[in-house]
Amino acid sequence: MTTVAPPRPFPGTLRPAALGADGMVAASHPAISRAGADVLAAGGTAVDAALAMAAVAWLALPGQCGLGGDAFALVREPTGAVDAFCGSGFGPDGGTPEHYAGQTVLPRHGAGSVTVPGAVAALSALAERATRPLAELWAPAVRLARRGLPCTAKTAGDIARHSGRLGADPEIAATLLRDGRAPAVGTRVAQPLLADSIARLAVDPAAFYTGDLAERAVAHLTALGAPFSGDEWAASGEVAAEPALRRRYRGRWVHQTPLPTPGWMVLDQLAACEGELGAAPLSAAEVHWLAGAARIAFADRYAHAGSDSDGWRRGGEPAAVARAKERIRAGDLPGAAGRPDGDTTSLVAVDADGRAVGLILSLAFTFGAGLSIPGTGIVLNNRLGRGAYLVPGHPNEVRPRRRPLHTLNTWLVTDDDGGLRHVGNTPGGDGQVQWNAQLLSHLLDHDADPQAAVDAPRFSVFPGSDAGDLGAAPELRCEDRLGADTLAGLAARGHDVRTVGDWGAGGSAQVVSLDVERGCLVGGSDSRQEGVALGV
Repeated sequence: MTTVAPPRPFPGTLRPAALGADGMVAASHPAISRAGADVLAAGGTAVDAALAMAAVAWLALPGQCGLGGDAFALVREPTGAVDAFCGSGFGPDGGTPEHYAGQTVLPRHGAGSVTVPGAVAALSALAERATRPLAELWAPAVRLARRGLPCTAKTAGDIARHSGRLGADPEIAATLLRDGRAPAVGTRVAQPLLADSIARLAVDPAAFYTGDLAERAVAHLTALGAPFSGDEWAASGEVAAEPALRRRYRGRWVHQTPLPTPGWMVLDQLAACEGELGAAPLSAAEVHWLAGAARIAFADRYAHAGSDSDGWRRGGEPAAVARAKERIRAGDLPGAAGRPDGDTTSLVAVDADGRAVGLILSLAFTFGAGLSIPGTGIVLNNRLGRGAYLVPGHPNEVRPRRRPLHTLNTWLVTDDDGGLRHVGNTPGGDGQVQWNAQLLSHLLDHDADPQAAVDAPRFSVFPGSDAGDLGAAPELRCEDRLGADTLAGLAARGHDVRTVGDWGAGGSAQVVSLDVERGCLVGGSDSRQEGVALGV
C-alpha cells in the first residue's frame, strides 16, 4: 500500500509528494503538466490529458522529443485491461546489410541514421480512445508554438552543446539559434512551422505517412543519400493496441511495453530480484543485486533480442531466473550493460475513473538526426543509428522492415483484480530499464511514496548495448548520495565504482500512485529536472 509520508532511508528527497483527489499528471516540464491538468479539470480523461501533454512536450523539450520521433504508451482502462501502443518505424527499404558493407557501425547522425517516425501513428491510435478530437487537444500546443515558450536551462544547454550540428540545417538554425548561439534562458522560442505541422496533423495524422508531407520527407532524405523508397513510410503508419507484457512481483502485476521496447528487461530484472530485496533500501547488498540483474538482462539483450525474434523470452524462464540469482550471489556478472543517456521525455496521467496512461517520447539522441523535413519544423530522429547493429546474423542486425531495438519503455502496476496501484516511467537511454527496476523496487519492496522513489539516489551499470558502445570496460556509476558505506561495499563486491555527483546519474522519472487507504492520488516528479506533479 502506498503511504504518504516518505520512508527512511531515502536520502535527498527535496519535496513532498503531490496529492490529487480526482486526477493527477506528472511530467518533466511545468507547461506539460499544466496542459494535462487543464484537460482533467475540464472533465477530460487521462487519455485526453496525455495527448495534450505530448504536443506541449514537443515545444517544451525540443531536444528530447518531437513529431519526428517515436512514442510508446500503456493504457489501463477502468475495466482493468492494460493495452500497449507502440509507435516506432522502419529504416529505409534499401538499408540492407550489403548496402552498409565495409562499415562497422551506422552513422550516429544525419540522413543515414533516420527511421520513419512512429510518434504520430501511435498517438493517432491512442486518440481513438479519447473523448475529444486531436484538433481540440493539440490547439493549446499550436498557440504556444506560435507565441513561443521561454527557453529553459535544459534546452539552452542542449542547443549550445549541439549548435554545430543544428546550424547545418537552415530551418533548425533559424528557429533555435540566435545569431549562431543558443538563446538565453527565458527567451521565448517561437516555432511557427512546427505550429502549422501540429495543426495539420491533428486533423489528418495519416498525411505524415502517405501524403505530400511523407513525400517531402522521403525526397529530402534520399537526396541526402538515405535509401528510402516511401513504401516503408506508409507501412510504418499503422499502429494498433496490443497486449502488454506482465509479470508478478511482490504480489502485484507489473505491466510493460512489448518489443521493440526493452520492457521485458525490466520484468526479467524483477524476476531475478524477487525475494532478494526489501531488508535495507539502497544498501550495498541491494544495489549489488539490482546492478547484477541489470547486467544479466543487458547481456541477454545483446545475445538474443531483436524486434522480430523471440529469444528475449529465455531470460524469464524459471531455470534462467534461478541461474541469474546464482550468478548475482556469486558475483559472476557479464561485462556488457547499457549506456545511461539519450534524450527522451516521459509523462503520466490518471483520471478519476482510474484510467491511467504512461507515455514516453523520444528523438533517440539529443535533437535526433540533426535535420528537419523542409518547411515543417519537424526534426527527425536518429533511432536507426542508435539502435540497429551491423553485426552479421545478429537478431538486431539492420534489415529492411525490421524495427531497431529501442530504449523506451513504460510501466503500470495493478492488483490481481486489475485495480491500479502505480504508473511510471523515466527517460535515460539504456538507463531506463535500470532506473525503472529501481523505482519499482522502491515502491513495491520498500513502500516508498512517488516523490521519494523518483528522488532516491540512482545508479547504473555501463556500457554496452548501444551500437556505438559495445565492448567498453564495465563500470557502476553511482550518485554520491548512496553514501560512503554503500559505495565502499560495492567496491568490495568487485564493482568498478564511479561517482557522478549527488544528482548526476540522469533520468527524469515520473510516478503516480493510488493510495487506497486514503482514497487519493499521490504523485512524484524527478527533482533532477524541472518537472512537476499536479493533482486536480
